[in-house]
Amino acid sequence: MKLNKDLRVAISGKSGCGNTTVSGMLAERLGVKLINYTFRQLAEEKGMTLKEVIDAAREDDSYDKYVDKHQVELALEQSCVLGSRLAIWMLKEADLKVYLYASDDTRAGRVFNREGGDLQAIKDFTAMRDREDTARYKEFYGIDNNDYKFVDLIIETDDKNPEQIVGIILKELEKRGFISE
Repeated sequence: MKLNKDLRVAISGKSGCGNTTVSGMLAERLGVKLINYTFRQLAEEKGMTLKEVIDAAREDDSYDKYVDKHQVELALEQSCVLGSRLAIWMLKEADLKVYLYASDDTRAGRVFNREGGDLQAIKDFTAMRDREDTARYKEFYGIDNNDYKFVDLIIETDDKNPEQIVGIILKELEKRGFISE
């Protein structure tokens, strides 16, 4: 795979849509850096659980703002795939903006398969997280993360595996002249 120019791909979607997996696979196939700096990574750096970071972010907007600013700074340094909840909105310089969509049941099932636990508790937590994320994004940036129709490519992921999704993105990049075999 050959890049025909510097390339920045932004991939967004809600938890369980395949963001992290697809972003990682795409970055590897393209031979570029993966940037997936999220609350999960911030929690690891701070020695906190994801839930603790989410709870802290309810009271302190610096968590969100740091993650959002830092990921864009990292993405501007080099060719990359930026995978995050707000990548398509925050990385204005992205050459291709991709939104991954999956139903609530599919998303909860994927989180359950990845992390285990109680499926209903995961559904409840995911729904709560979606509501809180949407409210924060609107408050901080005026972004409605349920309005993604402006992107270059929307991929419904319920019935697709990560390799198929990466294939769709690669075909689009090739069609647009960003890559060649």
